[in-house]
Amino acid sequence: MLSLRLNFLGAAVLTACAAAQAQAPAQIVVAQPADIRSTNPGVNRDNTTDGVVLNIVEGLVAHHENGTIGPLLARSIVTSPDGLTYIFKLRTNVKFHNGEPMTSADVLWSWKRYMDPKTDWRCLSEFDGRSGVKVTSVTAPDAQTVVMQLDKPSAVFLDNLARTDCGMTAILHKKSVKEDGSWDKPIGTGPFKFEEWKRGEYVTLSAFADYQSPPGSKPDGYLGLKKPLVEQVKFLTVPDMSTSKAGLQSGAIDAGQITSSDVQELKANKNLTVIGAVDAGKNTLLMQTNDPLLKDERIRQAIALSLDMNQLVAASSEGLAKVNNSAIQGTSAFYSAAQKKGYRYDPAKAKQLLKEAGYKGQPIVIQANKRAHVPSFSVAVMSQAMMQAVGINAQIEVLEWATQLDRYNSGNYQLSSFTYSSRLDPALSYEQFSGNKAKQPRKVWDDPAAQKLIDQSFAEADPKKRQALFDQLHAMMIAKTPLVILYNVTDSWAVRKRVSGFTVWEGKPLLWNTKLAGK
Repeated sequence: MLSLRLNFLGAAVLTACAAAQAQAPAQIVVAQPADIRSTNPGVNRDNTTDGVVLNIVEGLVAHHENGTIGPLLARSIVTSPDGLTYIFKLRTNVKFHNGEPMTSADVLWSWKRYMDPKTDWRCLSEFDGRSGVKVTSVTAPDAQTVVMQLDKPSAVFLDNLARTDCGMTAILHKKSVKEDGSWDKPIGTGPFKFEEWKRGEYVTLSAFADYQSPPGSKPDGYLGLKKPLVEQVKFLTVPDMSTSKAGLQSGAIDAGQITSSDVQELKANKNLTVIGAVDAGKNTLLMQTNDPLLKDERIRQAIALSLDMNQLVAASSEGLAKVNNSAIQGTSAFYSAAQKKGYRYDPAKAKQLLKEAGYKGQPIVIQANKRAHVPSFSVAVMSQAMMQAVGINAQIEVLEWATQLDRYNSGNYQLSSFTYSSRLDPALSYEQFSGNKAKQPRKVWDDPAAQKLIDQSFAEADPKKRQALFDQLHAMMIAKTPLVILYNVTDSWAVRKRVSGFTVWEGKPLLWNTKLAGK
């Protein structure tokens, strides 16, 4: 009965959507698997929420496609030689969606609001000293200048400002909040204006006619050429993937994420284009180095050598992804020749190491989940077969995601087929899985020598010196094998061919530069 009701509701949603498209031909409909949590940047958010809100708001800085930082609402950034002072010169002629000009006063107002614990901003601890760096003062010498003072140098200060989970530390107009200080709606500077949120159903945005694009002749992550070319965007909540698929096939939906099992079928549809949207997230096999068996480095290396990476990655991503054994994504400015060196497929060597380690066929359990948009289970199944081929008694334990996450946080696993969320700066990427297990059981790589290099990378600003640190870390990680990084997260999306310019970056749809045929 529940299934019939869901199908009925899905059909009703698609019928209503098709009718709306007939009345509003300049509207692009993007399916989302869940409703947004709020419209408040960096507050009560998730990845789906960020994907909508960051079409509306912008911050002082943002990420290029290669993971480096550039000015967005700022036109230039000057850092003092000691790394403690940042001077942001603001772009001129930037307007908020209510028509008022953006000045340094708006930056100060926004910053004060973020730093108020009552705002419950996700990234407060990155700037108040609890996570290492404290912004000691923010001043505005004139209407186009903002100065930020830090208590210590930080190579990731700008990266943290630009983080999408921080809402890009968006600069907002003060009328985004009500008179009592409570949140109302986002009045930002982005390519699209917020129009309506019908909870559980959809969010609509409209093109901002007075939008001023940052410099650039082509798109570049959240920077570069940004033009709102379609009158309206509707983010439609479609929790059921089969309903989303039907909407893509019928034309009621213009773009939406699809399951890997639907890739080949939808590739054959003449009206659709299937794309693989790669981000800096990491699909991995985690190894518990405190485990009685896996504390032996030789057994961990044998597991890595048993895996035919090319076959494993091609099969689990439906051919959309490429092997990447590095903690640094392949498009990063820090993805050097050294980072390309990974594990080789060598079953004979794997068997030899197992023999040297005295392995006697004890069970090694791979924990996995069956969430639709991660390859946890498929990676586990293929890894199991490859490990068994060299004599490892690999078994699979399928868990609900919440249970697997609890096991990860407590370090209660042998192997875990696990996906990490995106971290663009390499220091933040290594920090995700490295650290003291006694203090943080979720950490995977507990190596004081590696941690020393990671700590240096957080403080070192020189790109060449940082590169040397990251290259050294990669070589150590491959040798020690505390985990096997397989490939970067690759989400499958289908897009109607009547739509051009639509892109997905870091798991989020970018609607600027997107247009409909004939529009």
